[in-house]
This record gives sequence, C-alpha cells and structure tokens, in this order.
Amino acid sequence: MRRFCFRIFRQVGVPEQDAAIAADVLVAADLRGIPSHGVARLRGLYVSRLQSGVIAACPQTRIVSETPATALLDGGAGLGHPIACRAMQLAIAKAQDVGAGFVAVRNSNHFGIAGYYAMMALEHGCVGMCMTNTNRWTVPTFGRNPILGTNPLAVAAPAGKERPFVLDMATAIVPIGKLEVYDRLNKQIPLGWATDEQGLPTDDPGLVLRNAQHSSGGLLPLGGAGEESGGHKGYGLAAWVDIFSAMFSGAMYADMLYPREADGTPRESLVGHFFGAWRVNAFRPLADFQAGMDDLLQRLRNSPTAAGQERIYVAGEKEYEETEHRLLHGIPVPPVVMQDLIALGEEHGVRLE
Repeated sequence: MRRFCFRIFRQVGVPEQDAAIAADVLVAADLRGIPSHGVARLRGLYVSRLQSGVIAACPQTRIVSETPATALLDGGAGLGHPIACRAMQLAIAKAQDVGAGFVAVRNSNHFGIAGYYAMMALEHGCVGMCMTNTNRWTVPTFGRNPILGTNPLAVAAPAGKERPFVLDMATAIVPIGKLEVYDRLNKQIPLGWATDEQGLPTDDPGLVLRNAQHSSGGLLPLGGAGEESGGHKGYGLAAWVDIFSAMFSGAMYADMLYPREADGTPRESLVGHFFGAWRVNAFRPLADFQAGMDDLLQRLRNSPTAAGQERIYVAGEKEYEETEHRLLHGIPVPPVVMQDLIALGEEHGVRLE
C-alpha cells in the first residue's frame, strides 16, 4: 500500500521525499485502524486536488519568522503531510535546544492523522502536541449550519515499560471521515452524531455529506447537541484549535477555509496547523517521568471495570494493538475502496500488487 501510494503521488508530480512522507502517513492511519484518514482518501482529498492545481505538487515552503523557541512556516499550498512533518521536526529540535518548541503553519492542506506528528516527539524524549483546523463540518452549540471544522488535536507522552500515551481526537463527536466510511458501507449512523438542514438529528450519513456542500446541517461537537451532555465543551475545544492553528499562523479559520470561486471551483485551502514539543528532562529526569507514566497507565487500566465490561483501555492502546495485528495479518480494505484504488492505478499506470 505504501509503495502504491508513493508511486501515485510521484505520477502527479510530487517530489520523491514528499511522496514518501505522504504515503507513510496515509498507510499509518490504516495500520492504526483509522480508515477514515487512510488510503481511501488518496483520490478525492489529494490526487484530484493535485491534478487541478489546488494543491501545489512542488510547493515553495519557507520560514516566515523564527525565534529560539518558535517558528512560523508557510506551506506554499502543498500537501499537508510533508510540511507538517518538517514543522514537527523543527519543534522537536527547538525543544532539544531550549526545552520547548512551538511551530505554526499557514497556507497548508489536509495532513492526515494528527497523532502521526505528535508521536514523532516520543523517540526524542519529548511530549508532542499537534492540532489543525479543517473544512467546516461542525455546527456550533444551538446552531444549524456548519461553521467549524472537526479540528483534531493530538498529544503523545512517553512511558517506560508501558506503551506511550497517545490521544488523537476530533473535537467533533466523530471525524467526517467516519461518516464517509458509513456511507461507503451503506450503514446508518447513530442518532446524535449529526444533524440535517433543520438542525434536527439524522441517521443518514449521505444526507449530512450532501448538505455540507450547501452549508446546512453537519456534525455535532464533542458532547453532542445542547449543553446537557457537554456539547458546548466540544464546541469550545474546536474554537480553541482554530485559535491556535489560525491566529498564530495567519491561516484562514472557521467557514473561510476551503474557499471556492463563484462557480464553485475550489481555491487553495489555506489550512493552518500548530505543533508543540516539550523536552521532558527540562522539567525532571526522563526515567522518573516514564516511571510515573507507567504507574498512571497501570492504575487506569487496572481499576475496576463497569458491570458487563471486560477491560479498560488507555489512549492509544487500541491503535497500538491494531497496528500489531495488521502488520501480521494485513490491512482490510472495503471492496469499494479497492475498486477505486485499482481504477486510480490504471489511470496513472501504477499497478496495485
């Protein structure tokens, strides 16, 4: 899968190093059991936009401003994965030098799973953080129309004997890619995930996807509708991610992302990202931090389960286990996705094998 994605990216003009990064991020999502951000997105979210010129295959990226602890990068309207990878590398390097590093990115595009970049900090004895704003899909609490993106954030913290803690989450109740998965499988979504054009609950994923093209209805924020279950908290988190991703970088935000011409033709996405890294031993010895993390994760996992439940998980644990399983047994690909990949390969002279 990685080789196939790499060759497709190369066929549409993406430089070798950038193509390798983008392919790795896509396949990492499928390995971790997150098909909403995996190879199913190859054509629609990346290849078609590269072909139309909305995403620059060979972007002119640059450092706009920099201090010992911070930097602002311009992604040149290129693929989000390579500029995100380089921004996180820069944040880690700054953390190694001065204890913490923060890098904002503007003029970028969708970059896949946020957890990929937060996890880059782990092998350097750092805690990593990543967030991005996204195309509008989420209605504000008590609202009808989508204004905010699913605006994911991710954090990763190293442990010792335990696997690292990796939280990778949308600030909407689910990522939009999950609705696309349900729609491909012709399955209804649970009531409480999304609303129709009147702001009422719907179980039709296709309706939500179609309505979003007309800026009506959408996903609910984390916590759901109203305030009783904390929907206003998810709404606040989504806005917070927009603040970090756009206000520090000068990227667009809310419903100004992914603009279109008057005839509906897509323009540059103008997405913003934000990355952070903290060097653990700038605060306390790494071994002490890791021992504390081990104890915390064990206390969480070993606490009593609710009636009828067999196990308590900690953030990232399911994804680590899914990766181990899929490395041994392969990645399941739905027939409709496989057909699309085969067709995409035929269009570009790349054999899926």
